Amino acid sequence: MLSVEKQVLQVQAATKGSLKEAAKGRLARQSPKVSLASAAAAHSRLNRRNNAKQTQVKKRQSLVSATRFRRGRRRASNSGHRPTHEDVNTRSIVSVLAQSTDGAAEEDAQSGLWKLRAERFKTSLQFIALPYKQPYAALDACKVADYVVFVLSPNVEVDVWGDTLLRTLQAQGLPDVITVIASDAPMEPKDKPGIMKSLLSFMQYFVPSQSRVFDLHSSSDALNAVRALCEGKPSDVKWREGRTWVLGEKVCWEDGTLSVTGVVRGAALSANRLMHLPNYGDFQISKVHFVCSVAAAFKIGCGGMDVESTLLAEPDVLDADSLVSSNDPDDLANEQTWPTEEEMRAAQNGGDIHEAIPDAKKGTTPKTVRKIPKGMSEYQAAWIIDESDEDDGAGDAEDREDAEMDEEEMVEVPIRGDDAEMETDSKRSVAFQDLDVEEEDRQLASWRNRKREEEDDVAFPDEIDTPLDVPARTRFQRYRGLRSFRTSPWDPYETLPRDYARIFQFEDFKRTERAVKRRAEDESGVEPGVRVTVYLEDVPREAAQQVPGLPFITFGLLQHEHKKTVLNFTVQRNTEYDGSVRTPYSHTRGGGKGPNNVHKFERYLHHGVTNVATVYGPVVYGKQPCLLLRETEDPLSPALVAMGSFLHPDTTRVIAKRIILTGHPFKIHKKTATIRYMFFNSGDIEYFKPIQLHTKYGRTGHMRESLGTHGYFKAHFDGPINQMDTVCMSLYKRVYPKWSETWKQGQASGSSDAMEE
Repeated sequence: MLSVEKQVLQVQAATKGSLKEAAKGRLARQSPKVSLASAAAAHSRLNRRNNAKQTQVKKRQSLVSATRFRRGRRRASNSGHRPTHEDVNTRSIVSVLAQSTDGAAEEDAQSGLWKLRAERFKTSLQFIALPYKQPYAALDACKVADYVVFVLSPNVEVDVWGDTLLRTLQAQGLPDVITVIASDAPMEPKDKPGIMKSLLSFMQYFVPSQSRVFDLHSSSDALNAVRALCEGKPSDVKWREGRTWVLGEKVCWEDGTLSVTGVVRGAALSANRLMHLPNYGDFQISKVHFVCSVAAAFKIGCGGMDVESTLLAEPDVLDADSLVSSNDPDDLANEQTWPTEEEMRAAQNGGDIHEAIPDAKKGTTPKTVRKIPKGMSEYQAAWIIDESDEDDGAGDAEDREDAEMDEEEMVEVPIRGDDAEMETDSKRSVAFQDLDVEEEDRQLASWRNRKREEEDDVAFPDEIDTPLDVPARTRFQRYRGLRSFRTSPWDPYETLPRDYARIFQFEDFKRTERAVKRRAEDESGVEPGVRVTVYLEDVPREAAQQVPGLPFITFGLLQHEHKKTVLNFTVQRNTEYDGSVRTPYSHTRGGGKGPNNVHKFERYLHHGVTNVATVYGPVVYGKQPCLLLRETEDPLSPALVAMGSFLHPDTTRVIAKRIILTGHPFKIHKKTATIRYMFFNSGDIEYFKPIQLHTKYGRTGHMRESLGTHGYFKAHFDGPINQMDTVCMSLYKRVYPKWSETWKQGQASGSSDAMEE
């Protein structure tokens, strides 16, 4: 025993080097039974840990499986069925899809939603079956759907309403699309390939990503359609990013409070932000409650009833958005004040109450030196107009030659009555004789026998006729002349209308947009996938009267999106629309903002031209889609006029309406011509004399003097003009949009003139 103990002590005291030397390269061999047993024990411990973890995760997921979405693949998804023609029954489509998965679809009578539990794919589907000719309901349903199922018929072609619906949804932005074919009887085997190919080509025109269509008469195609809905990962629409929406499953109204029960979708729901109800406006949130789903209610023994268990969110009084959408302008702030009695007495005495302005001393006032012809008195010379500033080359040889020829052509003509006058007081005067009234009216009617419709607006844009009964200086007193439309300065804050005092203006809109979106991402709220009841305050009772079969949708707004400002949208006309489209559009030649931010107002929206539509409306962020619809005789079939997207809320954008007054060259002598039909009295000629003239062939000039009493005048140009040319004068004034109102379905459309002066 001693030796054994010693050996043990020696072994325990041995170093690694001594043990290695004693082993002589030999390795200790372990029993295979011992190694397998230790490995099995370790593996068993890992299995137990993994099994416990998986059980814990499974239990956790089972509690929230009916109320939350998994990242990536959806636990439940919304799909909208849209018929493209009358020969389609959307309710039967849901039944066919349910039968392909050996399940049954249940319809909620109040919300009109069909719920399908696809046990084979472990997924639940929620269908919004839309009836025929419900365009606005289709637009709202498409905003909240994960998939859109278009139903086509192999026997009936897509009608005009279906084509307009497809174009409208395409312009708004479509999520993933699945196309199915449904009919009462299956297609003939020999005709089926051609029909399938034709319908696929038709859908690819609107949705290029479509690769196939499903025939619901084939059980395999019906199953594949359900598989695409259940196993696919729906792509989100770009403009929906960062926004919240709730599809109402249950809607109740009591004492002005509207409660909407549904699943939060999109971004997190914040109780501090406003909610938008289509057709009724924006409303504040009073509280948000968590609601158990039907499946969860059965598990806890509530008989499948909705149970509100927890208060999830309430608005913060200091941070909640208000319902103030516009400012209240102070009319007294801009009121003109009347002078006091002291100021009026001082003005009558020719002085000022503060400091009298002394008269100028003799010899201090500069005299204007003017050249006058020989033999002309100072009184006669006072009526000569100094045109040295207007004519750059008035002293050249060619102009002197024109002046000499004008003198040679001057003859004395007897005056008939008071209707004619002859100006022979100076060498620059011209002998002129008016036509009689009948001949003047006949020639004017012949000149004005031109159309001014939309088809001629391209050839003769902005041309109007000067009125005969109203002086032009009165009719066009709000217009101004611009030397250059592109570079001439225009103060954007000059004589603004009262509506501009009601709107909000951003110092830097892009910076504000980034700050709002960053705050929305960091702000705490109800996460997507949670089934809640949202309570909205001060909602009218008719908002709760949900139409059976149509979706009830609420959208969450970002900060400031309730406030009114000036919105600009880029729009392009629908190629399939043939009617005339007037106002409120502007166009920038060459694109861009330009040095003075002045843009030309367009009377008509032409094909192939991208214009900018300007309206008063609530603030929006991002590239939101814009649809311009026009009501027709059928209120359920509006016409798609144009589509586009949001540009910016620029309140300094000047929209200038241009008019062109045209005149006819009556007599021409090289660079000098007698013009008629632009004005009809000498007072208008003197009023518009400083404005530059131009011709359609590119000449520019100015008015020199009035001739006769019918509005004829003499004009000088920078080069010889043609008898077939037309003399034009461009006048401009700023126009503004009319104040907008919330549109409701079925409301009569207003005037087509959406701009005011």
